[in-house]
Amino acid sequence: MTITDVQTFYRTSADGGDNPVVMRTKKNKEKEMDNDKNAAAKVLVAYFSATGTTARKAELIAGATRGKIAEIMPEETYSSADLDWNNPRSRSSSEMKNPASRPAIKKEDIDINGYDVVFLGYPIWWDEAPRAVNTFIESHSLKGKRVVPFATSGGSTIANSVRTLKRTYPEIRWNDGKLLNNADAADVEAWAKSVLHN
Repeated sequence: MTITDVQTFYRTSADGGDNPVVMRTKKNKEKEMDNDKNAAAKVLVAYFSATGTTARKAELIAGATRGKIAEIMPEETYSSADLDWNNPRSRSSSEMKNPASRPAIKKEDIDINGYDVVFLGYPIWWDEAPRAVNTFIESHSLKGKRVVPFATSGGSTIANSVRTLKRTYPEIRWNDGKLLNNADAADVEAWAKSVLHN
């Protein structure tokens, strides 16, 4: 609890001295309740980010929820040429054309069973989640787990990517998710906390 979390009043004692009485304000009681709710749910923030945009949103979510952050890292880093969506033969284009593509990812030291909520972040590629996200999902036991997608995009919405994930992995408890393109830090943190309260 910080100094701004309390108000100090003074009560006169029997010997005429003033004894400080610390009282929590209503506003800060609500803040502490929010923190308690966040602490009650064990949160994992897993994300794939080729250029760093999604990573920055993931860090905000982890901070707001006190979650553990885990990057989904491909074994082979994507180069600028790999990410050239105008080139039909680029690595990313080839992967997204093939629904069965599962790019290899580095192993993470994560026990999914230890988490109640998984925030899953990714950039939108060809109106879907990148195939590395599928690799991550299929590498862990997420059956019955609450998974909350979040995404960044140059122009697409998150809707189709979430529909595809729900259709592909119906055993997972999917939230609708949120596109965080234009959301500032305060908006991202408020959204993340609201997810845990629902």
